[in-house]
Amino acid sequence: MAEIRIVGTAHVSQKSVDEVTSAISEFQPDVVAVELDPARFQALKKSMADPSVSEVIQAGNFNQLLVQWVLSYLQRRIGMDVGVEPGAEMKAAINGAEERHLKIGLIDRDIRITLMRFWHSISLWEKLKMFYALSASVVGMEGEEIDIESLKQEDVITLALEEFRKFSPNGARALIDERDAYLAHQLLALDAQNGRVLAVIGAGHVKGVQKYLQQPSSLPPISELTADIKTPRWGLIFGSAVTLLFALLILAIAFSGVGMNVLVTALIYWVLIHGALTAIFTLLAGGHPLSALTGFMVSWLTALHPLVAAGWFSAIVEAKVRKPVPGDFKKIFEAETFSDMWRIPLFRVVLVAALANVGSTLGTVLYFIVIFPFLNIDPGVLITQGFGNMWHWMTLGMP
Repeated sequence: MAEIRIVGTAHVSQKSVDEVTSAISEFQPDVVAVELDPARFQALKKSMADPSVSEVIQAGNFNQLLVQWVLSYLQRRIGMDVGVEPGAEMKAAINGAEERHLKIGLIDRDIRITLMRFWHSISLWEKLKMFYALSASVVGMEGEEIDIESLKQEDVITLALEEFRKFSPNGARALIDERDAYLAHQLLALDAQNGRVLAVIGAGHVKGVQKYLQQPSSLPPISELTADIKTPRWGLIFGSAVTLLFALLILAIAFSGVGMNVLVTALIYWVLIHGALTAIFTLLAGGHPLSALTGFMVSWLTALHPLVAAGWFSAIVEAKVRKPVPGDFKKIFEAETFSDMWRIPLFRVVLVAALANVGSTLGTVLYFIVIFPFLNIDPGVLITQGFGNMWHWMTLGMP
């Protein structure tokens, strides 16, 4: 079996860059394996074409995009503080391999699969905690000094991973454990095909990868690490439940005998509550008034359709007004402050879509909480009397 040497790095560390360069010179590998997938490799080489704006809107994964962008921003801010570009150690590994005409192994899992499995594996509560933590990190980043080299120490890494597992056990499994196994799979495959392999990976993965390399029989099948996670489609379930509950509420009011004015009022409140919250959250995202107006107009209807979201329509209008271009992707990943990123049209479009959807969802929840006090009706009486009358009508109407 050929030799595998692992260099654990911090992604914004000059010392890591130097260690990678020295390792290539001293170890003289036949292949340099880097913790990148083809898409990130092309992005690092600046040879990847950005997707079109329409493709971003059609994909609809606005929350995942925001998480990826904010994480990249936080890493970039740390890099600016210490004077090292994020991914510099990977660039050093790639450049060192190319200068010596060595093979380059891309051993990380496709970022889209990782994000998909991460997003589908974490609970709603974990998602809320994550958004709060990311928001707090963005606000608290200013003026904070970070000792990057301490992040590579084993005890610090262990502590950080333990805290992440407490914060989001499912997320830790998707982002760390599964990728440890995937990286080990790829290194073993390279080891079987080539001579000496130098692996450049994040320090947080070193311990897990080494464990699998020492016990390859413990590796899960590669198919389990790349397959889609089959989870209940909570959005579809929630949307279908909302449609059913609203229909039952309207039927109960219609058959209860409380009067047409109560039915009309219930419908008006449905439109106003959804529309107002969707418009407010669109404006909070920095959306154009036309985007907010669009959200206001469609939210009451999209809330009744489990496969359509108000944020999509607000995002389309926002894109027409802001006119983002593919070059915005590069600007987002190069923004030096969050304010700079927020001013980029494509980021604003995605943020509008995400927050407009939040507003519409809150509108649904709030509606069912306040509608009975607003109507001054006892829900128990309304439901029993309304469905009793409906059952009586159906029974009398049967042949």
